[in-house]
Amino acid sequence: MADIQSLLTIMQQLRDPDSGCPWDLAQDFASIVPFTLEEAYEVVDTIERQAWEELPDELGDLLFQVVFYCQLGQEQGKFDFSTVVARINDKLVRRHPHVFGQSGSEATVAITNTQDLSQAWDKLKANEREQKQQHSALDDIPQALPALSRARKIQHRVAKVGFDWAELDPVVAKIHEEIDEVLVEVNKRHEDPDFYQPRIVDEMGDLLFAVVNLARHLKVDPEQALRQANHKFERRFRGVEQCVADSGKTIQQHTLTELDGYWNLIKHYEKAN
Repeated sequence: MADIQSLLTIMQQLRDPDSGCPWDLAQDFASIVPFTLEEAYEVVDTIERQAWEELPDELGDLLFQVVFYCQLGQEQGKFDFSTVVARINDKLVRRHPHVFGQSGSEATVAITNTQDLSQAWDKLKANEREQKQQHSALDDIPQALPALSRARKIQHRVAKVGFDWAELDPVVAKIHEEIDEVLVEVNKRHEDPDFYQPRIVDEMGDLLFAVVNLARHLKVDPEQALRQANHKFERRFRGVEQCVADSGKTIQQHTLTELDGYWNLIKHYEKAN
């Protein structure tokens, strides 16, 4: 097994003030955040494509991001890699008393199904927020999460404290209500575009939030569902482009009706197979 210490040593050499890499030396916590997000999404993309031979490389790139942050933390006297490992070890044990036993007790929490596990997890998280003096159920939801994922997490948190519809009908009705409110502002846009465009943006946000709520009630991850829809659209549009190429004409020489016909043909073929 490869030694993690070798990776830590490489990182130290990259940040050596005298012989290190100029690019690595120029980075700080904030500057490498975009790269961390990119590497995380590349891991997701690799898994979704089931490109298992590529996954170790992508996980390595993501691990390097963690090591980079730890090197910066060590240089500034804030924390180091061992601190991070100790924290995650402690957290995993603390959050799984049904596996490792409760701290200070030989007894284990009785967990017989996923519902018991979910309730125990929520209680542990609530206790952790209380210890951190976080009094809102929303306090520790990262601002940097993708908007769809953050909306889902917000809704999940408030549902845990009872702020949620028990039935699906009002959830769906809310979506129709938000669509109507979007269209009200759209229909007024010609009166004063500068005034109504921000109102359209606001109402569109409410509509998207309501759609995320429907996805949550249907136990669908909206971020994953939209990624899947993106992939499907891209696949079908590439098929349209192939049909266009086979026709001998450019896409601009086709009417929208003709292009829509190609789309429906591809859609029908996919469903038939």
